[in-house]
Amino acid sequence: MLKTNNVYFFDSTEFEEIIQHYLDSGRQTLAHKAINLGLEQHPGSVSLKILLAELFIYEDKFDEADIILTALHAIEPHNEEVYIQKATIFSKRDQHQKAIDSLKIALVYTDDKVDVLSMIGMEYLYLDKFDDARLSFAKCLDVDFEDYSSLYNVIYCFDMQNKHKEAVTYLEKIIDQDPYSEVAWHQLGRQHYILEEFSDALRAFDYAIIIDDQFIGAYLEKAKTLEQLNFYQEAIQSYLITNELEDPTAFSYFRIGECYKKLHKNELSIQFYKKSVKEDPLLDKGWIAITNAYCEEENYQKALYYINKALSIDEANTMYWRRYAEINLKLDFFKEVIKAFYNCIEYGDSNLDIFIGLADVLNFIGEFQEASAVLIKANRLYPDTSEIIYRLSCVYYILGEDGKAEKLLRKGLEIDFEYHEVIKELFPAVFELNTVAAIIFEFNNA
Repeated sequence: MLKTNNVYFFDSTEFEEIIQHYLDSGRQTLAHKAINLGLEQHPGSVSLKILLAELFIYEDKFDEADIILTALHAIEPHNEEVYIQKATIFSKRDQHQKAIDSLKIALVYTDDKVDVLSMIGMEYLYLDKFDDARLSFAKCLDVDFEDYSSLYNVIYCFDMQNKHKEAVTYLEKIIDQDPYSEVAWHQLGRQHYILEEFSDALRAFDYAIIIDDQFIGAYLEKAKTLEQLNFYQEAIQSYLITNELEDPTAFSYFRIGECYKKLHKNELSIQFYKKSVKEDPLLDKGWIAITNAYCEEENYQKALYYINKALSIDEANTMYWRRYAEINLKLDFFKEVIKAFYNCIEYGDSNLDIFIGLADVLNFIGEFQEASAVLIKANRLYPDTSEIIYRLSCVYYILGEDGKAEKLLRKGLEIDFEYHEVIKELFPAVFELNTVAAIIFEFNNA
């Protein structure tokens, strides 16, 4: 008809199917044309007018939809679709209580109570009324025992309220009624896992797998539980099964790598870490795991390569910059160490050990002026801290500012006399100065 402009007669239900097809595929223009043609042939069709209201709602034309629904309400006050569409408008306007009130009226007239109860539950979720939402989803299960979407939502409500013991009780009742519900067993295992009842969790996941040996989620949760029980070889087997059932994931490869690490099989752990980053090159924790593995082997050149990979994904991660500094320090790449510490500070890691590490490296390579600037900044952040005061005192001695140096040395000795050994360790030339020895002797015999 659209192509030829010829007029053919269609039954209203056929128009409804055509319109629904266009709505489902997101082709709004064609849906409008179909509705217009349908209403030309069936001007009194309530179903077609409801579809028009639904299309207006989809296009956020709520006022236009409201006018249609108000008119239809006057004609058919018992039509549940009118109340459902009105509820959708209320919901989109963030008037969730009004949406609930409208859906409760629809519930009186509808034959499909599960869908309406589910919608009521979702509206309660928007209001963070988890008890009401849970009760609504539970009613869905009373009507349709295999409504797993509602079961998940019931458990979600328990989770949001941290009512995990109550969730266990609820799921046990579900299982008593339907012992072959693999979803209920799986959810029961999850709750036991959260409660750190790992043996019970493992039992629940095993039952879920017995019922459905293709249940990937159960295998994954079982593997995580086996890790908690230190059964790493068995956990690996469970992860490998998930890779057989579906395409392997970076997550499963990474966890297998972690299991091999716990089993002290470093080569195998690296092998699976590498598989994880091949599967997902943006998995920064995979790159850092490889880095750590090579660090344990003291293969710092390879570790440096992989820490750079992690930093290319998340350059603002100060933990990675700390690792970068440690590796470069092992390789005596002091300029890179300094760069790493400065980046830590720039990205918000202003812990004392960062400033101390940076100052020590600057002192080691003879950049005393820069070291003093770093220590002065650290002293503002951490006043009266002996680690800073002794170092700054020694730097001042090296720079020939003996007055400042002596003042700080005396302050450091007052705060923590024992820590003065750091002078001998890091600044032996300063420790051998007669003036320094005399001041330390004075405090020691005071």
